[in-house]
Amino acid sequence: MTPAARLQAAIDLLDAIIAAARDGGPAADTLIARYFRERRYAGSKDRRAVRDHVYAAIRRAGDRPDDGRAALVGLARERPDLAVLFDGSPHAPAPIDPAEPGAPAGAVPGWIAPLLAAPVEQDALLGRAPIDLRVNRLKATPADVAPLFPQAQPVPGLPDALRLPEGTAVEQGEAWALGLVEVQDAGSQVLGAACGARPGMTVIDLCAGAGGKTLALAAAMGGKGRLIAADTNRARLARLSPRAQRAGAISIETLLLDEGHEAQGLEPLIGQADVVLIDAPCSGTGTWRRNPEARWRLTAARLDRLVATQARILDFAAPLLAPGGRLVYAVCALTDREGRDQVDGFLTRHPGWRAVQGAVGVGRAHGRGWLLTPGHDGTDGFFFATLVHG
Repeated sequence: MTPAARLQAAIDLLDAIIAAARDGGPAADTLIARYFRERRYAGSKDRRAVRDHVYAAIRRAGDRPDDGRAALVGLARERPDLAVLFDGSPHAPAPIDPAEPGAPAGAVPGWIAPLLAAPVEQDALLGRAPIDLRVNRLKATPADVAPLFPQAQPVPGLPDALRLPEGTAVEQGEAWALGLVEVQDAGSQVLGAACGARPGMTVIDLCAGAGGKTLALAAAMGGKGRLIAADTNRARLARLSPRAQRAGAISIETLLLDEGHEAQGLEPLIGQADVVLIDAPCSGTGTWRRNPEARWRLTAARLDRLVATQARILDFAAPLLAPGGRLVYAVCALTDREGRDQVDGFLTRHPGWRAVQGAVGVGRAHGRGWLLTPGHDGTDGFFFATLVHG
C-alpha cells in the first residue's frame, strides 16, 4: 500500500467505526481486525500505519465526526505530513478543499464536559495507558515477580502493582501463563484494597463481570472464607472459571442473576456479607485512554439509564451486609451523576448509613468518596466510596 492508500484505508475504517458508534455496532478493534482479514495483501507495516492514523483521528475528536473523511481532514490540518497525501492519486483520498469542514479537536464530547467531576484533567483522557500488573499473592510475591519484568516500575501506594510500558505483551509470557500476575489497572487495584477483604470473611463481588476484581479479592482472602462472584451476564461470568483456575483461586462461587430480579436471587445472602463490592455498570468515561472511540458511543439517554441502574443496584445490595460490614461502591466513570451524586442519593434513601473515608495513598477526596484520575494518579478514572450502616 502506498502512504496515500493507507490514509484512504483509514478513512474507510473510520466510516465503519463512526457508523458502529452511532448504531451500537462492533468496537473499533474488531472492525480493524475484520478489515485486514479481508485484505491479506496488506503487510504488517501497512496495518500498523493504518491503525495509527485511525486512532490518531479518534483520539483527536471529542465529538463524533460526520464521517471518516471529516475526521482525517481535521487531523491533516494539524499534520502537514498527512495533508500532502490527499492528492487524488489512485487509491488516495481526493484533495482537501480549503472550505471543506474537518472534525474539530476536543478531549471530550461537548455535552458531557459540564458533567465531569471538577478535578478531572480532560486532556489526560486522551493519553495512552500503561500496562499495570497485579502480583497474585496466592502464587508469588512482588520480589519473586520483579526479576521477570526488568522494565517494570513500582506503583506508589500499591505494593502488589508493577507498571510496564504501553504495548507490553504480558499474556504471551510465562509469568502470566503460570498465574503469577494478572493484568489489572492500578485504579482497579485500589478498589480491591479499599474493600479490606481478609481471610475468613464472606465477600460478594456483585457486578463481577469476568472477575478481575474477584481474583484480587481472592488473593486478599488467601483462599479462606466465602467469595461469591455475581453477575447478570452469563458470557462474562463464564470467563471467570479459567482465570480462577490459572490464578489458583479455586474456591470462588459464581452466581448468575436474572436482570431485573436480582434481589430474589440474592435473598439467601441477606445479612451475610462482610464486604459487598459494586463495580457498577457505568459510562466508562474513566477508561477513555484505552477505548477512545467510546466517547462517540455515549449519549445523554444512555447515561440516564446507567444512573438509574446504579441506584437500583445500590438499593438491593444494602440488605446483604452483616452488622459492621462495608459496601464499596465504584464506577470507572468521572461524571458526578454516577459518583458523588449517586452516593448522596443512596444516603438520602437509606437513613442510618454513612460514608467512611480512609487514606488510600493515591487519589483525592471527592464528596463523600474518593476520585482517581489519569492526570492526577496515572490510573484509569474511578470514583469509589465505602458505606457502612450505623
